[in-house]
Amino acid sequence: MKSTQHRTAARHVSLLKRMSPPVTVHLRRMYVDCRYGQLHVHTAFPSNGGFDEHVPLICVHTSPFDGRAFRRLLADLGQDRSVYAPDLPGHGQSEAPESRPSVAEYAAAVGDLLDTLRLREVDVLAHQAGSLVAAELALARPHQVRRMVLAGVPVLDAKERENYHQRPWPAASREDGSHLLEEWQRLKRSRGAGVPAARIGQLLGASLQAGDAAAWGVAAAVDYPSGERLPLLRQSVLLLRPRDEEWDMTPRAESLLHDTRRVDLPDHDAGLFDAGISEVVRYVREFLDR
Repeated sequence: MKSTQHRTAARHVSLLKRMSPPVTVHLRRMYVDCRYGQLHVHTAFPSNGGFDEHVPLICVHTSPFDGRAFRRLLADLGQDRSVYAPDLPGHGQSEAPESRPSVAEYAAAVGDLLDTLRLREVDVLAHQAGSLVAAELALARPHQVRRMVLAGVPVLDAKERENYHQRPWPAASREDGSHLLEEWQRLKRSRGAGVPAARIGQLLGASLQAGDAAAWGVAAAVDYPSGERLPLLRQSVLLLRPRDEEWDMTPRAESLLHDTRRVDLPDHDAGLFDAGISEVVRYVREFLDR
């Protein structure tokens, strides 16, 4: 009897969805105040006003880029939830601190956003260096952050950390402009041959716009004590493992976390939020909406 009722209810829900007008995703931008000044935020929400249909999602980009990295993700997931992708302090259109923040301080600025929006519960999706910011946010707000999706987590060993400090990136500005070609080539290697030159140009532009702050987020991630901090997380985590710079590092993160499911995406690289978006969305929906 109960199963018959469930099937009937499911048919009614399906019918209502077919009868409902198509949902338009509203993509907007806004500013909120945080401890470092104004924080610029990319947002998405459905035209039917269904903010409570699913838990709101916070997206945290990697460095030295900005919240535009999630533009395709916002357009899809914004159909049935509110999504917020802030530019971290010193990135994109957000104001920069006076000196380099730690990972925890970047996370505190995102926490200021949650307080301004008065969000009682959120899910968090983050990419590369942003994954560590997301981890600190979840540690600081364990009752507010419900679930986490982390893509390409930079857990460095001592040798990798030493190699970075010997040749940090993005490269510092040089009078002859050679740092521009160096960063362009690094981005091409990271994003793969299939990424259009125009997209590489956008990423390079984001790095240049950040100025000195472009290297701050990367350096903070390199120095982050992952081995001490990640085991403290108690949220359920979906690890997406594209074949990017963190391909060998992401399994290290898995070994440090308690409640984790890992999905390998060997056909995608650091550009998975561009070229691999349909597959990413599928895994994200399965994990967050269960």
